[in-house]
Amino acid sequence: MIIRSEFPYETVHEDVRIPMPGGTSQAEGSGGGVELYARIWRPITDDPVPALLEYLPYRLTDWTAPRDWQRHPWYAGHGYASVRVDVRGHGCSGGNPGDEYDARELADGVAVVEWLAAQPWCTGSVGMFGISWGGSNSLQIAALAPEALKAVVTVCSTDDRYDNDVHYMGGSVLAVDMHAWAATMLAFAARPPDPLFVGDGWREQWLARLESVEPPIHTWLAHQTRDDYWRHGSVCEDYPAIGAAVLAVGGWHDPYRDTVLRLVSHLPADRVRGLIGPWSHQYPDRGLPPGPSIGFLQETLRWWDHWLKGDADSTSGAGGNGVMDEPLLRSWISDSHPPATTYEELPGRWVGDAEWPSPAVTPVTYALQGAPVAVASPQHTGLDAGRFFPFGNAADLPPDQREEDAKSACFEFPVGREPVEVLGRAQVTARLRMDVPYGQVVARLCDVAPDGSSTLVTRGALNLSARLGRDKAVPWPVGAYEDVVFELNGIGHRFAAGHRIRLALSSAYWPWIWPRAGSEAGWTLDPAGSSVVLPVRDAGADASGPEVAFEPPEQAGPLGVSYPATLDEPRPERLVVRDVARGRWRLEVDPRYGGTRVYPDGLEYGEDAEEVYEIDSADPLSARTRSEWRIRLHRPESGWDARIETRSEISCDEGGFVTSNEVVCREGEEVVFHRTWERRLPRAAG
Repeated sequence: MIIRSEFPYETVHEDVRIPMPGGTSQAEGSGGGVELYARIWRPITDDPVPALLEYLPYRLTDWTAPRDWQRHPWYAGHGYASVRVDVRGHGCSGGNPGDEYDARELADGVAVVEWLAAQPWCTGSVGMFGISWGGSNSLQIAALAPEALKAVVTVCSTDDRYDNDVHYMGGSVLAVDMHAWAATMLAFAARPPDPLFVGDGWREQWLARLESVEPPIHTWLAHQTRDDYWRHGSVCEDYPAIGAAVLAVGGWHDPYRDTVLRLVSHLPADRVRGLIGPWSHQYPDRGLPPGPSIGFLQETLRWWDHWLKGDADSTSGAGGNGVMDEPLLRSWISDSHPPATTYEELPGRWVGDAEWPSPAVTPVTYALQGAPVAVASPQHTGLDAGRFFPFGNAADLPPDQREEDAKSACFEFPVGREPVEVLGRAQVTARLRMDVPYGQVVARLCDVAPDGSSTLVTRGALNLSARLGRDKAVPWPVGAYEDVVFELNGIGHRFAAGHRIRLALSSAYWPWIWPRAGSEAGWTLDPAGSSVVLPVRDAGADASGPEVAFEPPEQAGPLGVSYPATLDEPRPERLVVRDVARGRWRLEVDPRYGGTRVYPDGLEYGEDAEEVYEIDSADPLSARTRSEWRIRLHRPESGWDARIETRSEISCDEGGFVTSNEVVCREGEEVVFHRTWERRLPRAAG
């Protein structure tokens, strides 16, 4: 990592409040508008410059501040006004929090873009960038097509809120993140504004915010099929609506990577480029495993210079930087590697494809062989799935899959003398019979080495009641065979010569997929008519093309946050506990988002979270989830001390989901807010 302290421009930064249409009152529903809190880094120059916007609910004054200081000053030093804004109801912004990506959030985002474009220091051209939430709302705001928004860099984001987000997968409830992220956002929404930045009115604003908070799980579980709620904000509903040029970026270890493949396939080739590396759910310059990391800021600077500084009319000749001469899709293809829960760097290489779908990729069908096989996987199948959102921690990725394979029906295809290279999404066709109306099928593609170790390459799932479309729930015709077809998540991988390609099919995958009553019966698979189609790429396709390469990563200097050591023994990141007598399994997870840190302005920010997932090996209705959060914001010099504790639980019986949520907030030792919610939500699908 190269840390830059000198740039083409000296910079300055300031915090400002951006008024939303309707006035400047901080009170929600009082007839006035609200102000959003923003931090702006600008180059010192007399000339107007383009603006870049990152728009998130994650608190620019503390939670994302270390990451913000790596990139916003860097962009400012290269001639851009780089702006970080907190979404309404979060951090030091006014108003109350809403649902993710709701119409108000997007309208506010459009207003911020227009405000930036109108500033005297701005040329009128604006770009948006972000990762995860910020990458997703960048796409959604681009689909609203504000005139000033010329270009977007969207990283680890979703174009499909129903089937490629944290809520559902293949039409099934994502227990692991439907629960965990709803619990996280409940805790995050309960955090107070910081009096250092908002003044004496912070407590009144905090209490108003808390009175408006609603656990998001209520809404997310109320929409179990792909209805209008999920269509809102899903840009896949209307790709042509995106008016800005899009650089789409993902990682093969991020659950959102298929967004990149769809965007480069559906957007005009002269306005989109795609980049997928080996990364987790992180910006590609941060140096977090798995690597290799790249000079991502430099790469995005080329994008901004082309689209925001007048280079869009030129090519790689005079005045141009050649960013649009790059292949439409640049991808990392990993070589075969042993299973591990983390990798500093993966072996492999970069490849480029000028089109997508690529003529260098050929669908190759591998037919399944053998007699019909009954599959009734134990309900704890999936405990070795790894983290749904890997963040670069030591226990994020799936370990050796041999235990999971033993609970599945496995079909193997030997790799001959030449490696098999795949790039894209595999497709599974399974001829199934069920004797119950509901169930799931989960497919994993594994790379099996000569020593027998099994490395997970990619996977996919299908709720069998969603086999005719995600917008409906159709029970299975009991006792009948049907063919179902579904895709696995995209991947770039090279199976080494002498290895075996293993397709493993299971009827359970906890805690990723929430089971349903009766699903313990499983299904029967008839290999006749069943297959997996692999997107096999011609390994020689790049022989005559230019090498895909990147500069080494660089960033601006760090903010100077310290992370004090504690005397407590740290919990394991992922701990599996088996109650042998009861046949019960428990997965304990420490998500490790940041822990305790001390900021240069004196803020002590403490954070501790734990997730628990439990299930009996033979009973799908035994599934339970629990998440607990404890957050403390403390300024010793001023005496400010705010504490948040939340507890969230979900279970499911034959009638539906049962949710329980509790929030307790304290100022010092005084309880200023305490509320519990108990809700039953019928299980109509999912």
